[in-house]
Amino acid sequence: MSVLPTLPEREQRLTAAQFHQLADVLPEAEWFANLDNPRTRRAYKVDLRDFMDFTAIARPEDFRIVTRVHVLAWRKVLEDRALSGATIRLKLAALSSLFEYLCERNAVDFNPVKGAKCPKVESNEGKTPALGDHQARALLDAPDPSTLKGKRDRALLSVLLYHGLRREELCQPKVRDIHARRGVLHLRVHGKGNKLRYLPLHVGSAERIHAYLEMAGHGETPNVPLFQPARKKTLADLTADGMYKIVLAYATGAQIDMQGVTVRHYGAISRAA
Repeated sequence: MSVLPTLPEREQRLTAAQFHQLADVLPEAEWFANLDNPRTRRAYKVDLRDFMDFTAIARPEDFRIVTRVHVLAWRKVLEDRALSGATIRLKLAALSSLFEYLCERNAVDFNPVKGAKCPKVESNEGKTPALGDHQARALLDAPDPSTLKGKRDRALLSVLLYHGLRREELCQPKVRDIHARRGVLHLRVHGKGNKLRYLPLHVGSAERIHAYLEMAGHGETPNVPLFQPARKKTLADLTADGMYKIVLAYATGAQIDMQGVTVRHYGAISRAA
């Protein structure tokens, strides 16, 4: 997947050649260049390269002749590799994101990924969700995205809602616990009995964590806690009680009744967005 051409840093105006060069940029390249998060770019690049290798696509414009049959055949290959359902869903989501953009630009008539049934994802939660989708969305959007505390809490709530971690588990991750496995960003979780498990990181969570670390400034320090107190830089992690108070405060502000609801219940509504 190509990206937009590089222009001279000091150039104030486009030359005629540069104008026509930009006018000829394909929407496929525009979509990729518009991905701001470098981790998302890397993950999407791996997923799209996988699909391109499978379908023998050599040029970006070849995406315009992809059909649902191509997507279904690729999904079958991914299943044959014994990839987890969550990993396959993330790969399909990357491809779907491209086609949604192509639809917006009228480069294709439909998104072929929409007709491909996504594999089920195993959940450790009960079948009855504790919160409805509208309540989950209200919690996700409650923190102020313009402040450091707000960005931290948006990332924290996203991980809770999408991945259903225990509050004790969410206190433990270090920055290094976010890393790529087979081209997909994962969160390494230290569970009970010091057991490790690796969760494919939801794209929404990855975006929010990136925004938080970018403002907090400790994203390049792998051995420090991922989520830290916002008022002062102590390099300390948040406590389980602190996590619960954060969630309770936003729930109260969103007028969500939290009686009988624990943080662990939140993973049941991981399809909220």
